[in-house]
Amino acid sequence: MDVNQQSLELHRQLAGKIEVVARKHVETREDLSLLYTPGVAEPCRAIVKDYEESFRLTRRGNLVAVITDGSAVLGLGDIGPAAGMPVMEGKCALFKEFAGVDAFPICVDTKDVDKLVETIYLISKSFGGINLEDIAAPRCFEVERRLKELCDIPVFHDDQHGTAIVVAAAMLNAAKVTGKQLGQMKIVINGAGAAGIVIGKLLISMGFGNVVMCDLGGIICEGDSGLNPGQEEISHISNLDHEHGTLADALKGADAFVGVSRPNLVTAEMVSTMKQGIVFAMANPTPEIMPDQAKQGGAAVIGTGRSDFPNQINNVLVFPGIFKGALAVRAKEITEEMKVAAAKALAGLVPAHQLSAEYILPSALDKSLADAVAQAVADTARATGVARL
Repeated sequence: MDVNQQSLELHRQLAGKIEVVARKHVETREDLSLLYTPGVAEPCRAIVKDYEESFRLTRRGNLVAVITDGSAVLGLGDIGPAAGMPVMEGKCALFKEFAGVDAFPICVDTKDVDKLVETIYLISKSFGGINLEDIAAPRCFEVERRLKELCDIPVFHDDQHGTAIVVAAAMLNAAKVTGKQLGQMKIVINGAGAAGIVIGKLLISMGFGNVVMCDLGGIICEGDSGLNPGQEEISHISNLDHEHGTLADALKGADAFVGVSRPNLVTAEMVSTMKQGIVFAMANPTPEIMPDQAKQGGAAVIGTGRSDFPNQINNVLVFPGIFKGALAVRAKEITEEMKVAAAKALAGLVPAHQLSAEYILPSALDKSLADAVAQAVADTARATGVARL
């Protein structure tokens, strides 16, 4: 039985990966009076007097909504909200398992931006944070932007920012392994969608060097017609040499490749034109180039999104700690500074003496991971005035 069939059978047995568990059992009449009527009226009155008490007197302060419209689920695409539910449940299980954060899956049956934003905003008072998940680009950019303006809790599209943070952490350590200098690197990103654009922005803001974005039509250059708003925005700060051409053209002389696109787009020959190439082929389940082919092309460091190869670049390394840190200090939002801090904390979890071409990121099963990221996020939130506690 392969992993897909095993997973299907496990899901049948479990009938759901999460459940609601009472934090205090109702065993006596006194329990009933304290947890429900009449005693429960007093915390309600306290919240009426002080809104902040809603985070202290309910589970809201440690509760995240994991929300999707089902339009861009994993590598499956637009499969709808009901079919996206197993992924949302899985995300919630990881929040609890890795960071002790409670999370609840919500699948919304609309692709209308106005309806999606209104729905999420209207339920936001039940949660301490909003984790947007698997919403297709370019709609996801608008949904997140508007929710950040409306909500008084952190809103974070994990497909964009979580992925970007992990890539940045991996790139920091891959640069150390290969001796590449930050500020002098040429990094090619293939896939100018939700993840690709935000990865590009973060790598640029962290000073890695010249980022060249590519999509179906090849290299994206400032002034190109037909760009969506996200691509238009990043075109002004990327491709500093105004290159044109194909992905193969972009990779000539490049230091690194980041793939968030489709399987089998890169060949060993293309990798051979890079300079001691760092290859992060993250399409799932089949990457842009398989590790053995990348190595054949001379890649110095190789990472994928898969757990069966070294250097798994997956946002599970980040999102539990990001929210744990943000919730701990009641952050108003998750800022660029907090994301950079998370990337550096994640990279720092690999000791210098253990750093190698096949070990640039800690394991997702490392229980110290979420706490280290959370601490960096919380400290940065306080230092930059975003924290409320």
